[in-house]
Amino acid sequence: MEVLGIDIGGSGMKAAIVDLENGEFISERKRFQTPKPATPEAMMETVIQLQNHFDWSGSIGCGFPAAIIDGIVKTASNIDKSWIEKPLANMIKKATGCDTRVMNDVDVAGLAEMRFGAGKGLKGTILVLALGSGIGSALFHNQQLMPNTELGHIQFRGDKAEASVANSIREKEDLSWEVWGKRLNSYLVEVHKLVWPDLIIIGGGVSKKFQNYQKFIDENLKVIPAELRNHAGIVGAASQFL
Repeated sequence: MEVLGIDIGGSGMKAAIVDLENGEFISERKRFQTPKPATPEAMMETVIQLQNHFDWSGSIGCGFPAAIIDGIVKTASNIDKSWIEKPLANMIKKATGCDTRVMNDVDVAGLAEMRFGAGKGLKGTILVLALGSGIGSALFHNQQLMPNTELGHIQFRGDKAEASVANSIREKEDLSWEVWGKRLNSYLVEVHKLVWPDLIIIGGGVSKKFQNYQKFIDENLKVIPAELRNHAGIVGAASQFL
């Protein structure tokens, strides 16, 4: 089965056609800038641009930077607040004429890792953390997703955890891998107390730098890097149809 996966973020809207037999792209990836302001009307126009680019009339899977319940947007952090309570799934279906499924962006990235990446075939409780401009989380038990977790928002060092542990903070404060790695470890210890995962998969841009901070993480936590990296959002968005 082939599905157009769309990964919508605060800075970019990316898409590719995905073969769900193997989770691989069968087209080039196309990226447009996320409109400023990121209003529903402007972003729907960009979705149509992506559809037209691929001349697509099949199913569409979308990852979106918000909590999503029954296809409806419930939060808005890096997008316009007017998105809240908008029926995203129905909006894309109406705009494109395509069967559409939508889910939180980190949840779909987690789906990709569980089905085609580092978590493939694994049972137990697995936590996927995306460390980027913030911290996104996707929690699975025996391959089943528990949607819309916000473990980057737990209290840590007097603020939300992502305010001190996100990769953007490491870059902004020019933290050494040791300083940031130890800070990350402290956060992982706190998260472990909440959900007791058998495995933690680290995604986001820092997944490919895992060897730089691996030695600062408690071995008892069982932490590994994600495998799909920048493809995870698109592949996961499409894999909602599996």
